[in-house]
Amino acid sequence: MHNVRSTLVLFLLSLMHPGIGHAQWVKTDGPYGGPIVGSFAVSGTSLFAGVDGAGVFASTDSGTSWKAVNSGLTSTRVFSLAVNGTNLFAGTMGDGVFLSTDKGTSWTPVNMGLFIPRIYSLAIIDKVLFAGTDYAGIFRSTDNGASWTLTASGYMNSYITSFAANGDTLFAGREGGGLLRSTDYGESWARSDSGITNNFINSILIKGRTIFVGTLGGLFVSTDNGTSWSQSDSALTDPITSLAVIDTTIVVGTQYRGSVFLSANNGKSWKAVDAGLVNSGTYSLAVIGTNLFVATGVGVFHSTNNGTSWEEVNLRLTNTMVYSIVIKGSSLYAGTNAGVFISNNSGSTWTALNTGLKSYYINSLAFSSNSATDSNLFAGTINGVYRSNNNGTSWSEVDSGITNKAVGCLAFNGTNLFAGAYGVYLSTNKGTSWADVGSGLPNAEVTCLAVSGTYLFAGTSNGVYRSNNNGTSWTQVDSGLTDTGVQSLAVSGTNIFAGTIYGGGIFLSTDSGMSWKALNAGLSNTSMSAPSIHFLVVTGENLFAATTYGVYLSTNNGTNWTSVSSGLTSTEASSLVAGSTSGGIGGANLFAGTYGSGVWRRTLSEMITAVKETESEIPARFSLSQNYPNPFNPATTITYMVPKSVHVKLIVYDLLGREISRLINEEKQEGSYSVFFDASQLPSGLYLCRLTAGEYTMVKKMLLLK
Repeated sequence: MHNVRSTLVLFLLSLMHPGIGHAQWVKTDGPYGGPIVGSFAVSGTSLFAGVDGAGVFASTDSGTSWKAVNSGLTSTRVFSLAVNGTNLFAGTMGDGVFLSTDKGTSWTPVNMGLFIPRIYSLAIIDKVLFAGTDYAGIFRSTDNGASWTLTASGYMNSYITSFAANGDTLFAGREGGGLLRSTDYGESWARSDSGITNNFINSILIKGRTIFVGTLGGLFVSTDNGTSWSQSDSALTDPITSLAVIDTTIVVGTQYRGSVFLSANNGKSWKAVDAGLVNSGTYSLAVIGTNLFVATGVGVFHSTNNGTSWEEVNLRLTNTMVYSIVIKGSSLYAGTNAGVFISNNSGSTWTALNTGLKSYYINSLAFSSNSATDSNLFAGTINGVYRSNNNGTSWSEVDSGITNKAVGCLAFNGTNLFAGAYGVYLSTNKGTSWADVGSGLPNAEVTCLAVSGTYLFAGTSNGVYRSNNNGTSWTQVDSGLTDTGVQSLAVSGTNIFAGTIYGGGIFLSTDSGMSWKALNAGLSNTSMSAPSIHFLVVTGENLFAATTYGVYLSTNNGTNWTSVSSGLTSTEASSLVAGSTSGGIGGANLFAGTYGSGVWRRTLSEMITAVKETESEIPARFSLSQNYPNPFNPATTITYMVPKSVHVKLIVYDLLGREISRLINEEKQEGSYSVFFDASQLPSGLYLCRLTAGEYTMVKKMLLLK
């Protein structure tokens, strides 16, 4: 440590300037649609909205205008909000819980003891703060988040979606894990869902002595404090996302149809109230006096007459989640949370193509295999499949035979069109009718589909499955696949790549899926595990990956990865497509869809050339390159090279010589490596990155500016 401190003295006399002349990503102008508002919180007359990808917004005029209140909030993926007096809490995806004591003007992280930073739900019950995480149980704080303790550690097989209290009894809903109950303020928990036939709990509502639970299989009711449950007396079996009470009326938000339902008789009968409400799935409900607010897939809507009519209130609340991008000819299409958009000038301008769409939440887009002569474009949505026979100008619903309408992916194999939902469906007549071809698949979500030769592959939340008869039967093929949360598949010749989401990274199979091996060299974050892989795309001999930490490129079939995220300020990439479009700049481009920041563009040739030049230097020498960008906020990429097999340590220190983060501490083969460093939890200032590889030592200075 003495040597590090001595080196620091020399570095204090100057600051590194950011690299110049580096080509980087350019944000296209959109597409602009409504935001995904995942949560509301009410404090007096102030309404707060947690927006996935854009942070927290506040409105003091019933949603007529909004103001971003994100200072100090290092993650813009806000999934949950909670209010305790003057304290406002935000739960984020990746950076834990934040506290604001000034109505969102400034935020401070409050994560002591909260070792899982992915927060899906927050609740304050009798001044005790509860945080629901993904696959790590429930955390509890009695000091406004200053410290946390883990409870419900025996229930880590699903994430916590919701909380509610009935006197001294607490309830917690889980996705796929049923309902938990605690009678000691969260010290211990036990299952309490006898009679609830669907274990996907989204919301809980207490009204007098009656408890309502919203699930993917409808609404359930208990009048004995959760000991037993029965389904609501009505025909309301839609997937329930949110529950609220306005005066004495129960309000229900549903997922796929996007409608809002009201009941004035404690759930015995229901009435749909959706005049003026765009059907794109509801995520959250809020009540201020006689004002009812609903968050949908295309933004916030407001009603002053119990849902008789609705008004969109999204002024300055813009945020677009891009889930799918495709290219046809010179046109670029984007499937978003606000519908389908087209650009004929490489993203400089966008036009909405939503005529006929009843659901604006677009998970997947696909052109038929002979798209050069066929104008049919298909969209997989949370409410079924839609087809356009005029390149998106108008749409019609084509999902007869699909029983689960939440379609997450589409794929063509010749004239056969496959749709993945909870199962796989096949259409041989351009979507006019569908057959269930999911026999042999687990009861799990099908997240991606890919075709390789005569095989059809399905990536699921339970691994990879293969069919050689167009889905008539399936075989599980995931030997060596240590992470079964498969989010993406890509095919390059006889190589099949699988991207996973729970830290396993990217896997390669060269034998039609029979065996897999991890390929993550250079694909790592500060915890030394791979980021979540949202999408993979092959262009020529090059493989690109869209991850939670930006875009990575491999020019050698995944053996090594290099970050190519320079300039990509929205680091979580969700989708990719490569090709030339009208108005293309510098030839063919790679387009990246992001979670919350629209579509970005970067020239393919520049990225590929730069990475290959770096790879050609591998055998020559040890080196530690200057991190890029530098200065940075809040993340940067560090690249180093080793010419032989050696034990490598890559450590970040502060100016007092204290170790901040140990990025690498393991044996590395010869090659070039890139490491992602996230400084979201660190204050602005100068930091040192030190590489030790055998007898070689090098230190680089990094400047964090927030």
